[in-house]
Amino acid sequence: MTQQHTRRLTKIELIRMRKRLTLASKIRRILKDRLSILVMEFLSIARETIEAKQTMLDDFSGAYRSLSITAGYHGYLALGKELAGAERELEIVSGSRNIAGARVPVLEMKDSGKKDGYSQTDTSAYLDRTSQLAEKCLNAIVTLAELQTTMEILGKEINRTKRIVNALEYKVIPNLEETIRFLTMKFEERDREEKARLKRVKVILEQKEANA
Repeated sequence: MTQQHTRRLTKIELIRMRKRLTLASKIRRILKDRLSILVMEFLSIARETIEAKQTMLDDFSGAYRSLSITAGYHGYLALGKELAGAERELEIVSGSRNIAGARVPVLEMKDSGKKDGYSQTDTSAYLDRTSQLAEKCLNAIVTLAELQTTMEILGKEINRTKRIVNALEYKVIPNLEETIRFLTMKFEERDREEKARLKRVKVILEQKEANA
């Protein structure tokens, strides 16, 4: 900092810098707490995602085995006709929830209220079981999509918060502290010089009065 710049600064500006330092320190503390929450939530969601992936794989495996048994019982042509008649629209309802200030999705497969379109009298319990497992697979896909999207959002929010914390911790706050130390030293030096000057003036005045 140049001497010209130092002369332009006043003690009021020094007080403002100290307030900025206090505010920056508070923001850093709040963001660090938020970062801890985000990381804990991210790790929790990551564990849920691993479990959801395994659940989905198990569901698909079970559905495939059931479909093979059903196809063997009914025959592929007859089964294909029944499944074609059982087609229905899939509707997913989306919402959101708040995790430490980050909005993450909530997905749910909506029940259309329509029953399976295949004939209940001409088919077997195998087809019913396969239909149930297929719906279970769809729910597993929706659950996994929700978790993976949540992880992606939290990951981005963690990185963004880290960047802000690092900027405060390693740039903004140290720069403010250094400037405050420098200005405090300069103002203290100026005060000492002013006191010394006043003392000299006082001595001179006293000498003049003694000689008068």
